Order: sequence, then C-alpha cells, then structure tokens
Amino acid sequence: MFNWLSLVTGLFYIVLGIVVIVYKFFFTNLEPAIAYPLGVLLVIYGIFRIYRAISRIKKSRNEE
Repeated sequence: MFNWLSLVTGLFYIVLGIVVIVYKFFFTNLEPAIAYPLGVLLVIYGIFRIYRAISRIKKSRNEE
C-alpha cells in the first residue's frame, strides 16, 4: 500500500512543480528566478519518488 501511495505522491509533486513553473505561485507570488528552479526541483523529486516506488513494487513482486 505504501508503494502505491508513493506513486501518487510522486505524481502530485510533478504536477505541483509544473504549477509552480507556469503560475509562479507557491503560497506566495514568486519571482521567475525562484519559481523555475523550485518547479524543476519539485519535478525531479517527483520523478525520484516514482522511480523508487516502482523499484520497490518490482522487488516485492519478485519476492512473492
């Protein structure tokens, strides 16, 4: 269950990163110099969470 929740969380971070890049807003209005790196960081972290969740799901299926 935790692995599937981690997949959803990863997707959430990717969407949040795209929203930050497009709207330049994250709890407050952001300058473009801050919005772009923050958005990219959120997208990269979301990809990392998805990768980690997929690798754990594959590992748990191989153990069964």
